[in-house]
Amino acid sequence: MISIENVTKSYTEGNSEHRILDGVNLFIDRGEIVVMLGKSGSGKTTLLNLLSGIDLPDLGSISFNGINLTELSEKKRTLFRRKNIGFIFQFFNLIPTLTVEENISLPLELNEIKFSSGDIAGILSEVGLKSRNRTYPDKLSGGEQQRVAIARALVHNPEIIIADEPTGNLDLETGKKIIGLIDEFVRKKGKTMIMATHAPDVIGIADRVIGLKDGRLNELSKREYAGESQ
Repeated sequence: MISIENVTKSYTEGNSEHRILDGVNLFIDRGEIVVMLGKSGSGKTTLLNLLSGIDLPDLGSISFNGINLTELSEKKRTLFRRKNIGFIFQFFNLIPTLTVEENISLPLELNEIKFSSGDIAGILSEVGLKSRNRTYPDKLSGGEQQRVAIARALVHNPEIIIADEPTGNLDLETGKKIIGLIDEFVRKKGKTMIMATHAPDVIGIADRVIGLKDGRLNELSKREYAGESQ
């Protein structure tokens, strides 16, 4: 479903060029949950931005179901991302001036998908926030905000979920609950997910674990995963 071939990405820092990704290759099947592990600054977010078409590689190609994102215009990449990808971020990225219901319904409105308040109430019930539809984000706890973000990521039925450190801004116990909720939702709805994290608790939901180090990706065993997550 997802094909990343020979992807290279560099950034200029002062007078020097810093290579973040160096000939990266990765192939992901439909319905897989792939966890990408790496230290801060290793390039995890850079790769997620390339996967979503927010940025373009210097070299190489990234394809979804045969559609080569690197050959699309910025406008077409935006439309592709809006329809096919759901995002879960570390800092939730909820719009503070919108209620919970309005935040969740935004992807539906952008994609011109018809919906009712009952549809939003249904997904809020699934994430345990049935009575918070009129609440603004600043009145929610971190865990509740991430539950809203999960609902927003899935409400328009995208094929792919991209999660960037989804528990990085939560305490350990809340993080475990959020990981369980993500696992339940993604599995139940048959979605493909790529998650960047350094949290060892995620190993339980991963079909595959990929290590990112020195600009290259490597498959990790569970034992190697435990070592890399320290």
